[in-house]
Amino acid sequence: MNVLLIGSGGREHALAWKLAQSPLMGKLHAAPGNPGIAELAELAPLDPADHRAVIDFCRRHSIGLVVVGPEAPLVDGLADNLRAMGLLVFGPSRIAAQLEGSKGFTKELCTRASIPTARYARASDRLAAEAALEDFGFPAVIKADGLAAGKGVVIAASPEEAAEALDLMFDGGFGAAGEALVIEEFMEGEEVSFFALVDGETVLPFGSAQDHKRVGDGDTGPNTGGMGAYSPASIFTPELERRAMDEILLPTVRALAQDGTPYSGILYAGLMLTTEGPKLVEYNVRFGDPECQVLMMRLESDLLALMLAAAKGELADAGSVRFSDAAALTVVMAAQGYPGTPAKGGAIEGIDRGMAEGAFVFHAGTRVEDGRLVAAGGRVLNVTALGSTVLEAQRTAYRAVDAVDFPTGFSRRDIGWREIARIRRQG
Repeated sequence: MNVLLIGSGGREHALAWKLAQSPLMGKLHAAPGNPGIAELAELAPLDPADHRAVIDFCRRHSIGLVVVGPEAPLVDGLADNLRAMGLLVFGPSRIAAQLEGSKGFTKELCTRASIPTARYARASDRLAAEAALEDFGFPAVIKADGLAAGKGVVIAASPEEAAEALDLMFDGGFGAAGEALVIEEFMEGEEVSFFALVDGETVLPFGSAQDHKRVGDGDTGPNTGGMGAYSPASIFTPELERRAMDEILLPTVRALAQDGTPYSGILYAGLMLTTEGPKLVEYNVRFGDPECQVLMMRLESDLLALMLAAAKGELADAGSVRFSDAAALTVVMAAQGYPGTPAKGGAIEGIDRGMAEGAFVFHAGTRVEDGRLVAAGGRVLNVTALGSTVLEAQRTAYRAVDAVDFPTGFSRRDIGWREIARIRRQG
């Protein structure tokens, strides 16, 4: 079977790496891809926003499945148009993708379906936002309603910080995403990422991970798209997984089906583990980035077979997903300036030395320029390793990070710190 993978980041490199291992794979195409993906797939210069061009490409190359990696094409309705032409797609419809495309959409669904989440208010102008903040106190969570590349969230500890956040969002700091806001109460607890495959009805658990959103060590500095992750998250016990399925994911999938907009693809629930149990922080409608990288390193099942089952509505017959008992950890190497304006064009050498340390280096934001690999984005590389424990995976990953020569890059040095602290407390 020929497959078209849409996307160009570290998530898509990890998906390409795992898809290429499937015995079902014929030829793998990627659009637009990146230099790492180019080692696994034939790249196509397609713009995912040009749905007609994507459809024509699928017809010319006998594509049997389209895997949509990023969220923006899903929110834009790419999956709908592909399905309308009879193509199989891994990814939700435009309306179902509003779970990520609109924080307000998700909050209202939670209210209708009695899904545990933070108390909230919606605001479409500054006066409404200021009035809502008076009801919440501080700290308060202020979120851009739309897509903001994982960075449209501010935890305001004071009225002054809240005012700065409102200035940023309503003055266009996140573009159209900040034209409306969701304001939430601050939830106490530890956050985990939980994934499930969905085919409209069946919901199949697909592992857990813990992301590190802040740019600096010790979870300091501004939010980013993610500076690293590890899997599995031991704090997310089987009992908590069962509650998350019963109280959050299953009611969500049922509600969307009842609305006539069934969900198909991967569903990523950001959960806060509170003293009252798991509560939904937000949904994403694609694999997390960099959580995807650690999940793919641990996955033992055939990814392509699972995606096909989801696309065909046959997950009920797929059986459980198999993961290695090993732990995986990934460290993001980012360009200086990220999450602000990153320094692009910095040379990268020594990826082979990093791989020799026992890690795999996924390309996230790279390009080839005059025959040299250079940085082309904020998050540039994902250095990913397996180990019998998170501590062992961390040691291997950082040896590989140190072997890569990326002078204009940086990384956090404490990815996995919560899990490692738990390991050390347990002796």
